[in-house]
Amino acid sequence: MSSSELRNTWGELSQQYTEEYEQCIESMLPTKKEEFNYETLHTALEKLSDFEKRANSRVIESGVLKGLNFEDIKRAGERLILQDGCTNFLQKIVKDENLNANVHLLSYCWCGDLIRAAFSSGGLDVVNIHANELSFQESVSTGEIIMEVQSPIDKIEAFDKIIQGCSDDKRNLTVYIGDSVGDLLCLLKADIGIVIGSSSSLRTVGDHYGVSFVPLFPGLVKKQKEYGADGSCCIWKGQSGILYTASGWDDIHALFLGH
Repeated sequence: MSSSELRNTWGELSQQYTEEYEQCIESMLPTKKEEFNYETLHTALEKLSDFEKRANSRVIESGVLKGLNFEDIKRAGERLILQDGCTNFLQKIVKDENLNANVHLLSYCWCGDLIRAAFSSGGLDVVNIHANELSFQESVSTGEIIMEVQSPIDKIEAFDKIIQGCSDDKRNLTVYIGDSVGDLLCLLKADIGIVIGSSSSLRTVGDHYGVSFVPLFPGLVKKQKEYGADGSCCIWKGQSGILYTASGWDDIHALFLGH
């Protein structure tokens, strides 16, 4: 495939994805806003899962991922620029012995090696990557994708396995940070779900299914007051229908590290 054909094919795939994604989101929305129910939202997001799988199949059939060199992918990953403050936050989290954090990343990315290279360049080899993988023969991609995490349902299943793999220590706290509709189920399942960024589709779907979005720090103050009121040692509970919004990684850094 020539470079011009490749550009044209990518353009067509991108346009089709965007148009059908918007249609899919619109078709998921109930005629009137509902009270929060995790299972109802889970069922609705199965539509998005079907859409994502069809879109990935089109990418494979197009052949645009065929012939990529493994070393080129690694170099591209090493040059990736993460969101401002993300690398610094994760570096401090994994080094903090008091937190004893186990960090996982769940991604729709077609190539886990790309993500691993990006995190490795920032000294974050300890981050557990859950993503799809390109298939290679002698360091050259075949164009096939080994599907592991391609939908909201795949993400929540992977997240559930991570939680099940943790100890039963009641002091464990699950925190999920996400920025897209595909993260909604995991955000809501975690003890603390933090939305970063300004995804309009995430907000739209969440609003229609009764999810409440609360600014991170006012929400934290309210939770601390609840702690003082009932004396409970565990004030964070998953599937409450409440998500916390952060303007950037600095907010999240301040919450967990305080400096």
